Amino acid sequence: MEQNEDGGYTVTVPSLPGCISEGSTREEALAEIEEAISGYVEVARKLGKPIPVEISVPLNTSNAAI
Repeated sequence: MEQNEDGGYTVTVPSLPGCISEGSTREEALAEIEEAISGYVEVARKLGKPIPVEISVPLNTSNAAI
């Protein structure tokens, strides 16, 4: 999520190319991206396209050189 110069927010989903949304507030931007993700997945399923899955691995910062 990035704050725009006009004060709004833009949200992108790197694992879903082209899945981008905006909102006037953080909350609105998050609600809009949830809708965009749902639409992306629905269209991908209809077209028989694979749906990318992102896996997050927590970083053990106690052993990391920060």
